[in-house]
Amino acid sequence: MPQLSERHDRLVSVDVLRGLVMVIMALDHTRDFFTSAHFSPTDLSKTSVALFFTRWITHFCAPVFVFLAGTGAFLSFSRGKNKSELATFLITRGLWLIFLQIAVETFAWDFTADYTQVEGGVLWAIGWSMVALAGLVFLPVGLTSVFGVLMIASHNLLDGVLPEDLGKLGPLWAVLHTGDIIRISPSLALEPFYPLIPWIGVMAAGYGFGTVLLLDRGVQRRVLFRLGCLLTVLFILLRSVNIYGDPTPWSPQDSYTFSLLSFLNCEKYPPSLLYLLMTLGPAIAVLPWFDRKPGRLDGFLMTFGRVPLFYYLLHLLFIHQLAVTLAWVTGRSPSAALGDPFTPGYPDSYGYDLPIVYLLWVLVVLTLYPICRRFASLKAHRRHWRWLRYS
Repeated sequence: MPQLSERHDRLVSVDVLRGLVMVIMALDHTRDFFTSAHFSPTDLSKTSVALFFTRWITHFCAPVFVFLAGTGAFLSFSRGKNKSELATFLITRGLWLIFLQIAVETFAWDFTADYTQVEGGVLWAIGWSMVALAGLVFLPVGLTSVFGVLMIASHNLLDGVLPEDLGKLGPLWAVLHTGDIIRISPSLALEPFYPLIPWIGVMAAGYGFGTVLLLDRGVQRRVLFRLGCLLTVLFILLRSVNIYGDPTPWSPQDSYTFSLLSFLNCEKYPPSLLYLLMTLGPAIAVLPWFDRKPGRLDGFLMTFGRVPLFYYLLHLLFIHQLAVTLAWVTGRSPSAALGDPFTPGYPDSYGYDLPIVYLLWVLVVLTLYPICRRFASLKAHRRHWRWLRYS
């Protein structure tokens, strides 16, 4: 198997792209806590163009991150780690992410120690996808890639299957595909709103995608651009015919602009085939553009791309604390911002217009940058501290 050259020991393009989506992700979560628009930004009956695209641009974050997590696993293998070592790492890191989802991320969203409803969010999906990939790595890379692509392409065929149709297997199906709340006991429920299908497939496809990054640089750039464009064109064609790939067909609206919004308004929970084509296609196409000598902006983004888990948990805690602090400073009850912004009790009167939301987003990113830079340096210079590999 080809090995990563010294130049590619740490792929700049992958770190920059990962860092970019991490920064964009902070915009989505800043909007969650600070917006005065207390409705879904993709509700075409209520939204504005600016609000829609503030949400839509962040759709790229989860697919690109999960995809690149699979790619990162492959690159670890290409650096000399054997399959048993890789599988062990994937299992232990996956279980660690699931624990952090339950113990830390849930608290970051609602600032309570009430764990009567456990949320299965993005860390949950990544964790279980890593556990699944630990088994898939023992297959030939080509078969793992085919498995991932088939799961992505075919899972919308199962949209009509509901948990209640499967009897005792219904809760498992909720975890795998529908995301319905599972009542475990009168005082405990699980809400797996990031169902594992097709996220497992996205990570498996990302694992196979790693082979492209071992190609000669010139060939690699052409393959990446053409593959990204192919996926994007496929999205446009499938979305145009409105036959398959998303549970909600697009429809003409009162204006061409809102018709475009309807066209782009694809399902994320679980991510439809069209949602994944719409996001992964352009991301792959622009990846060659990041394969250059790093400039200042690249270095800025790489900092976040190299400590994604640390940044993810830290930014949630910081954004929520900032919301509570601003509520207090502006004379509102801090308790108004303590809860999860998605709960019915969150006050409609709390929040700001988009320009303020964007300013707060910039503040969040710039505040966290020196902290993440220091942690990235620690991670780079303390490789013998094995626990840092899980951060």
